[in-house]
Amino acid sequence: GTGSSILSALQDLFWLSKSKVEKQLQIISVLQWVLTFLIMGIACTLILMYILCTDCWAIAALYLAWLVFDWNTPKKGGRRSQWVRNWAIWRYFRDYFPIRLVKTHNLLTTRNYIFGYHPHGIMGLGAFCNFSTEATGVSQKFPGIRPYLATLAGNFRMPILRDYLMSGGICPVNRDSIDYILSKNGSGNAIIIVVGGAAESLNCTPGKNSVTLKNRKGFVKLALRHGADLVPVYSFGENEVYKQVIFEEGSWGRWVQKKFQKHIGFAPCIFHGRGLFSSNTWGLLPYSKPITTVVGEPITIPKIDNPSQKEVDFYHSIYVDALIKLFDKYKSKFGLPETEVLEVN
Repeated sequence: GTGSSILSALQDLFWLSKSKVEKQLQIISVLQWVLTFLIMGIACTLILMYILCTDCWAIAALYLAWLVFDWNTPKKGGRRSQWVRNWAIWRYFRDYFPIRLVKTHNLLTTRNYIFGYHPHGIMGLGAFCNFSTEATGVSQKFPGIRPYLATLAGNFRMPILRDYLMSGGICPVNRDSIDYILSKNGSGNAIIIVVGGAAESLNCTPGKNSVTLKNRKGFVKLALRHGADLVPVYSFGENEVYKQVIFEEGSWGRWVQKKFQKHIGFAPCIFHGRGLFSSNTWGLLPYSKPITTVVGEPITIPKIDNPSQKEVDFYHSIYVDALIKLFDKYKSKFGLPETEVLEVN
C-alpha cells in the first residue's frame, strides 16, 4: 500500500544520491591528478621558497637537506608504496572514464621487459592508471611483475612532486634509471615507456589513431643491451578524452611547441576537456570516454652489449609490425571500424 510506495520512493532516492556522490568522487579524483600533472611541481617549489622566508624556515631547510641526501633515489628504482598504489581514489579515477587493462599473454618473472605504450595522448591517463596504481589490477593480471612508468626526469627535481611520483612506482625516463632497474634490480621488472613522448602529444586528437615511432629506436637499443623483452601496448581511447588545437607544420604555433620540446622536454598543448560542473562547458577535466589498454605479446630480445644499427633496425621493425597487428586485432572490439588504419609516423 502507501507504506510500500513510500519505502520504494525512499530507496530510489537513496540510490540516486549514492550514484551522484560516486560521480562527484570520480570527478574529484580525476581533478586532483590533472592539477598534479599541470601545477603541483611549480606550486610545491613556490610554497617551499615561501616557507624559507617565514618563521617556519627550519621545516623547509630540513626537507631541502633530505632532498640533497635522497637526490639519486629516483635513479635507483625509486621508492614505491603499495599503500599509495592501492588508494581508493584511484578506483574512482578508473571508473570516471572507465579505464580497463586487457592482458593477452603471460609474462615470465624470470625476464625483464620494456613496454612501449602508445599513444601518448595529452596526459597519458591510461598509462598512469594502469601501471602506477592497482586500480585495474596490474599485479593480479601479471603476478610477480613490478611495473615502472617512466616519465620526464625534470619532474624528479621538483620537491614533494618527486616523492609523490615515486610512491606510485614512477621513474625518470633516462638511461641511468633504466639501466639500474634492468641490470641491478633482479628480474620481473617492466619499464613502461611512452615512446612517442611530447612529439606525439602534439598530434593527438579525437578520432585519430597515429603514433610517433619510425625514428624512435632508443628503447629498442636499451632492450638489446639488457636482453629485456619488448612488449607493444596500445591504449584505445587515449586520444578521445581531450580536444586539442593542432598547429600545422611550418606554422608559428608548431614552431613554438617544438622549441619548448627541444629545450625543456615537453611541448605546450592548447587543449580542453569538460567543465567541473557540466560536460557541456569547457574546462580541464577530461571527457569521460572509455580507455582500454591492451598489453600485447612479448617479443623475445637477445642480450647484445653493443648492438649494431642493423640489429636495432631489425628488432625495431619486428616491434612496429607487432604493434600494428595488435591494433588490427583489437580495434573492432573497442569501437573502431575494420577499415581503421594505425598511422605510424
